Amino acid sequence: MARILQAPLKFHPSEWDIANKMQSASTESQKSRSERVTAESRRLLDEIEKTTQKTQSDVNKKIEQRQEEIKFWKQELDNKLEQIFHETELLLTFKTRLEKSLESCKEPLDVAQKCLLNRQRRAGIDLVHDEVEQELMKEAEVLQGVIALLERTLEQTNEQIRLSRSAKYDLEMDLKDKFTALMIDDYCASLTNNTPDIRYVDHTVKIEGNFVSPEDWTDFSNVNIEKAEKQRNNSLALRTLIDGILSQTASDMCQQREAVNVAFRNRVKEVRDAKHQLESLLMMVMDETASQEKNIEALKKAIADKEGPVKVAQTRLEARNHRPNTELCYDTVQHRLTSEVKEITKNIERQDTLAQAETELKGLSRRQLSLEEEIRVKENTLYIDEVLCMQMRESVHINNF
Repeated sequence: MARILQAPLKFHPSEWDIANKMQSASTESQKSRSERVTAESRRLLDEIEKTTQKTQSDVNKKIEQRQEEIKFWKQELDNKLEQIFHETELLLTFKTRLEKSLESCKEPLDVAQKCLLNRQRRAGIDLVHDEVEQELMKEAEVLQGVIALLERTLEQTNEQIRLSRSAKYDLEMDLKDKFTALMIDDYCASLTNNTPDIRYVDHTVKIEGNFVSPEDWTDFSNVNIEKAEKQRNNSLALRTLIDGILSQTASDMCQQREAVNVAFRNRVKEVRDAKHQLESLLMMVMDETASQEKNIEALKKAIADKEGPVKVAQTRLEARNHRPNTELCYDTVQHRLTSEVKEITKNIERQDTLAQAETELKGLSRRQLSLEEEIRVKENTLYIDEVLCMQMRESVHINNF
């Protein structure tokens, strides 16, 4: 109880003074430290503000630079896309030329084959492997070769169009991505610290695995441009090749067509000349036949005319052979009668030329039939070559598409 009522501890005035001084010193120290922190904070805030502004300014410049890079490559892609598109359209027109040229080869080939088939209907000696047939066969070979070449070139053209369109597609996709990227960066460039829709977004600094390096980004567009340029150059070379092929094949076909036509004209002239010669020979044979028929008639008449004199002479001799005794004399009359009978008999025997003349007449008749048949063969040949073939070939036109 006594302890509870014990008086509180008393401090010495000096202790009180020291305590007050310590409080003052401690407060001053705390205030000083606080002021230093405040000053450091202000310096730090000012540094952070300047750094942030500088960084944001640098980012804005980087975005601006990136926009220019995208615009540059976008323009490059646009230019190359326009070039490959234009070149592909030109190649499509060349493809049409190839198709028309290929289609136009069918009729000349059909005509050449029909001419060869028609000429198989020539008869006899006229069924000859002449220059016309040789040139027709060569024409068919030329046309078949041209068709094969045009078909291969058309296949090559279709493949080149496919490759060009593939390059064009890659450019379009790259351009589409560039356009989207430019729109995004334009949006980013428009953002400021006071833009209403800015917000906190978590995990934005995380770099995903599908990010590419700037070098890869540049290489990607560069590869697309180089691919398009390569296909454009290939297309240019192919168009030059097609132009040469169309010109050369048209020239070859025209040249061979003219060679066949010249051979036909020459052959028709030869056959017509041969026909005229045969007709002249036929007229000669017919004239000779008429002459031989007259000769035979004359020979027959001459033989008939000698029957009277020979009968008279033989009757006289027969009668004088009956003279009596010494009157049976071989006098001048007997001698002349005997000579007359021998002479007439000999002359009659000389008329065996009648049989020879009749043989010759038969030979002339056979020759006439042979000539007439040969003339019909020539007429058939002329009809085939001049009417069927040459008129059919008049409808054939070789165009340089």
